[in-house]
Amino acid sequence: MNAAAKIDENVTKLEMEAPAQPPAAPVTVAPPQPAPMPKKKRRAGRFLLMVALPLALLAGGAYVWVTGGRYEETENANLRQARISVASDTAGRIVRVGIADNQTVKQGDLLFVIDPEPYRIALAQADAAVAAARLNVEQLRAAYSQAMAQEKSASSEVEYAQSQYDRAADLAQKGINAKSSLDEARNDLDKAKQQLAVAEQGIVSAKAALGGNPDIETDKHPTVMSALAARDKAAYDLAQTTVKAPADGVVYQASSFKVGQYVGVGTPLFALVETGDTWIDANFKETQLTNMKPGQKAEIVVDTYPGKTFEATVKAIGAGTGAEFSLLPAQNATGNWVKVTQRIPVRLELTDPDAKMALRTGMSATVTVDTGVARGLPSIFGHATAGEHAQ
Repeated sequence: MNAAAKIDENVTKLEMEAPAQPPAAPVTVAPPQPAPMPKKKRRAGRFLLMVALPLALLAGGAYVWVTGGRYEETENANLRQARISVASDTAGRIVRVGIADNQTVKQGDLLFVIDPEPYRIALAQADAAVAAARLNVEQLRAAYSQAMAQEKSASSEVEYAQSQYDRAADLAQKGINAKSSLDEARNDLDKAKQQLAVAEQGIVSAKAALGGNPDIETDKHPTVMSALAARDKAAYDLAQTTVKAPADGVVYQASSFKVGQYVGVGTPLFALVETGDTWIDANFKETQLTNMKPGQKAEIVVDTYPGKTFEATVKAIGAGTGAEFSLLPAQNATGNWVKVTQRIPVRLELTDPDAKMALRTGMSATVTVDTGVARGLPSIFGHATAGEHAQ
């Protein structure tokens, strides 16, 4: 082996024994940096931003406050419907029931029927009593005619007896007739006068029996009128055995009302909630009633129908707070009294007739009343501007 070959072999060994060198890292060229802004311009922008944001918030809040106050809202409101307690005017056993619990009825629909047979019998008796009273009046009228005839006959007897007495007295004065004949004629005259007095008293009695008027109509006589009133009462009781709905509504609490049940006069049987008479009682804070008046428009949102709005009108504002009319009014004459904003009930009437059937008494509602009056800006003289926006 020559010297050149040895040298190449040594070089190869040295390359193999040498540690591996890591690859060279790539060279990264940094982007050009923007020229720095002057410090004065940066500080001015920050100052303008810090001032503009509060001013914008202040201006927005002032606008909302000035233009606000027109709409008064409360969630303390409930829907109300008139509730009638259905009872019977007559006592008896139920023979027919025409309703069920929670059933919708119209005015005049049959609710129930009480056994009418006892009342038919009572009506027949009242009719008989009316006929008897009319017959009695006719008899009284006949008795009056008879008394008049007796009085006329008695008057004729008095005239005859008087003429006989005058003749006897004239003959006795001339000495032709005996004194006994004069006494007998005088006695006959006294009897005739007494009979006339009795006949006249009979006329008075018969006239009084006819109500003081011999020509009175039969049905105008007090006895007949009393009998007619009793007959009307019997007919009314018979008519009340059939009970009908007094108004449109929903029958409630009638699940235990069944045929065969005996009911008394005036005993509550079930309730009828009138769907045609619907209103809202909203309890507003006393500070919300400054510009609220009857006749103003309002919007009602019932929790049952959150996406639907019902129109209403303010009907009336309560006479006092709820605390004033509570069972135990609050006594504020104490040392630890704390002022609490009171609430006053406001009644609103629904103006949408189609909505009344979909609503039920006691539902919670949210009421928003448009008072038509905004807060406005204070004038330079210290008085508030009108700030009113007519509807």
